[in-house]
Amino acid sequence: MRTLPLLVTMGDAVGIGPEIVVRAFLQGGAGGCIVVGEPGVLQRAAHLLQPLGVPLALIESPQALSQVPPRALPVLRPPGLPAGLAGLPWGQVDARCGAAAAACIRSAVAQVRAGQASGLVTAPIHKEALAAAGVPFPGHTEMLQALAVDAADALPPVRMMLANDELRVVLVTIHVSLRRAIELVTREAVLQTLRIVHASVRAWDGGAPRIAVAGLNPHAGEGGLFGDEEQTVIAPAIAQACAEGIAAEGPFPPDTVFMRARRRRGYAEPFDVVVAMTHDHGLIPVKYLGVERGVNVTLGLPFVRTSPDHGTAFDIAGQGVADASSLIAAIETARRMRGA
Repeated sequence: MRTLPLLVTMGDAVGIGPEIVVRAFLQGGAGGCIVVGEPGVLQRAAHLLQPLGVPLALIESPQALSQVPPRALPVLRPPGLPAGLAGLPWGQVDARCGAAAAACIRSAVAQVRAGQASGLVTAPIHKEALAAAGVPFPGHTEMLQALAVDAADALPPVRMMLANDELRVVLVTIHVSLRRAIELVTREAVLQTLRIVHASVRAWDGGAPRIAVAGLNPHAGEGGLFGDEEQTVIAPAIAQACAEGIAAEGPFPPDTVFMRARRRRGYAEPFDVVVAMTHDHGLIPVKYLGVERGVNVTLGLPFVRTSPDHGTAFDIAGQGVADASSLIAAIETARRMRGA
């Protein structure tokens, strides 16, 4: 797998995705990668960065990467793209962009599953555009989960991890309302998350991760005074995980646990990763440390998938000022995970 290219999807055509993809190539952070996207969209983004744009090399399959001239951007155009994407106004929700983003993801996953590529790095998509296009998934994670298997197969359990060079956080629940998320925090969901974290991180780090588990309620329930989910749901899941040889501890108060897993020079923190119960509980601490350094990793898929930890940034799309650091970090993370 390490000799195969990574595929990078262009993201929403009128967001910053195409721009940061091109910028990553120009900065030398995407060597050995192939962009799955619309050539016209990518060339429009390239003109934001340099007046003459960049040379594009259209290829029919990942195997043709070796034939791409030096300094050319290799592009694989998927089937099913709507017409006129390169002429759409920047930063506006459009169903055609949602349909195009989904087509790029489907094509990239098919190539990875066919053994033609070693993993997938996805530029940001817009959830409203995806919904407007009739795509029945709220985001990347759920769509990739469905595409990872054949229609008749059971969906693989997956989890979202957001990470940077200081902190790794994995979520039990993701893109649902807070009210629904609390309902989804079950003993089995927590235990399944711990199993996925243990297996996934061990696979690329080479050792069993030390997992801190955050509580759901203030002060981790304060002995049941502020809620009993820690006692009835989370603690029993941790106990079962420990019985299976997983190094998990908690539940800890969610407002302080992240400091115990933050890696800083000169400090030896006791934990390698934090498991948080809800989306914002877990992602606010990571993003506060800097979205330009963050990487989103989908754990539990049968292939490598990473992405930047930011969105489409419609407010700055088309201005040529978007930072590619998080995308480059996502590419570097994907390379490490595949063993390259």
